[in-house]
Amino acid sequence: VEHFDMATRLPGMRYPEKGWNFATKDELADFLESYAHYFELPILHGSRVERLSRDGGRFVVTSGTDEFAADNVVVAMSSWQKPKIPAFASELDSGITQLHVAAYRNPSQLRDGEVLVVGAGNSGAEVAKELSADHRVLLSGPSTGSVPFKPEKLSGRILMPFVGFVILHRVLSLATPIGRKARPKLLAKGEPLMRTKPKDLAAAGVERVPRTVGVDQGYPRLEDGRVPKVGNVVWCTGFDPGLDWIDLPIFDDGRVVHDRGVVETEPGLYFVGQKYLYAPSSSTLLGVDRDAGYIADRVAERQRDEAPVPA
Repeated sequence: VEHFDMATRLPGMRYPEKGWNFATKDELADFLESYAHYFELPILHGSRVERLSRDGGRFVVTSGTDEFAADNVVVAMSSWQKPKIPAFASELDSGITQLHVAAYRNPSQLRDGEVLVVGAGNSGAEVAKELSADHRVLLSGPSTGSVPFKPEKLSGRILMPFVGFVILHRVLSLATPIGRKARPKLLAKGEPLMRTKPKDLAAAGVERVPRTVGVDQGYPRLEDGRVPKVGNVVWCTGFDPGLDWIDLPIFDDGRVVHDRGVVETEPGLYFVGQKYLYAPSSSTLLGVDRDAGYIADRVAERQRDEAPVPA
């Protein structure tokens, strides 16, 4: 297992022009493609893993009619795989247009009339602001707070590296008491607003309303008892990790039980990329680099420990 430092410049690699913090999706895709080519990685494209189980001492990965046996498996997925929508959404009147933010592209997808955006995190705030130009918008849900600067401003360019590396990468990691205390709360709520601030929403005419808790006569019911007669609902209610294809006893209340990505009850099984795996930065380029290096070391140690001793 060989480490790769993302700060190292290697010939033939396609790097983001303005650095990792400002990389576009296309630039990241180009980098990954050139990375795989440089290290001659035997990647199998177009395969979807449908089941992960164990047969004796080895893991079995099922993809369609193919099966692969492995001593070690690294699940390198993010926590945002399956859109999560409340069960009562099916009770809404059929005349109401509703969609999850994962399917939202632009305001033309909605019909005329009032819009209820459910979920007041970053996605909800940004969708609400955009829709406010042509609709009356209600933004439902408790505040997630906001960072005191905008990343694109001069103050943001100065402070963002400090917040990202010092706070999200170091201070709030599981290596510190404050990080261990903060983890359950940060896992249960959305991240603080970054680009769209509460004052931006107020200036755009977006009305903040309480949580959406159910349905009353086909319309969404708010926590304070109000039933707004909206024509559209946009669910910004988050995602499920989508790990139901793993057929192993590694879950507790829907979450993987692990120690910094190492599943101790299933030797050889590891995770990378999950939300707050080790720190809030774990699901970002800044944090996944550190986590991947840690897991690579654990895999290498296991390979060495279990290697047969020469006669």
